[in-house]
Amino acid sequence: MREVLRAEGVDVVRDGTSILQEVSLTVRAGEHWALLGANGAGKSTLLSLLGARVHPTRGSVEVLGRRLGRVDLRELRTYVGHVDPRHPLAEPLRVRDVVLTGLTNSVAPLPRWRPTPEQEERAERLIATLGLTELHDARWPTLSQGQRGRTLIARALMPEPRLLLLDEPATGLDLPGREQLIAALDELRREHPTLATVLVTHHLEELPSGTTHALLLREGRVLARGPAAHVLTSDQVGKCFDLPLALERHQGRWTVRRA
Repeated sequence: MREVLRAEGVDVVRDGTSILQEVSLTVRAGEHWALLGANGAGKSTLLSLLGARVHPTRGSVEVLGRRLGRVDLRELRTYVGHVDPRHPLAEPLRVRDVVLTGLTNSVAPLPRWRPTPEQEERAERLIATLGLTELHDARWPTLSQGQRGRTLIARALMPEPRLLLLDEPATGLDLPGREQLIAALDELRREHPTLATVLVTHHLEELPSGTTHALLLREGRVLARGPAAHVLTSDQVGKCFDLPLALERHQGRWTVRRA
């Protein structure tokens, strides 16, 4: 499968403080990566690099075959779906209108911009895939956190990106909301077999069963990376979080407890 992302020997230094050190990662089409680590490990910084939002201090990052530093980041970001649960929407937009803003990469609809019938049809398909059909005309302030999260995933997929980045998408969700989100991500995997995803979390219970690979970050360095079954072990995850842990996997989902 073709490469979607490649980071080699990446360092990020901010105000004299090292955030990431010698991080390397390759993501290919159809792979679904989990990026795990304790708070402050550098997960969100790495995701920002992969999403072409910031430049590395040292090393190289290629996103969709384009090297950061040699390409317009604003243009490149239009090919990457980035889901942030802290989406700064203040207007009472309907679900369908929020989803359509993914085409203009704006928080609110742009003046005088109108979607084509084909774009409206795509929005409806994505709304259905994310289990939001009955909320098609619901207003943003009335949505639960989980419903907002699924709306933002549909929004991110509107430009048909090859890469979807999810920054702790289950933040603030109750149990039903989390499970609906995870089911929606697994449905996406089935409907878009070449889509690559990178999901940041520090809770293994939030990982979809379709997770294929994992990277463990500890204090800005890669502790382990590769196929999920080889990386997500009691020993390695315990080292990552500096706690003796026992992991189990049942029907593709992980559970964890203190050993």
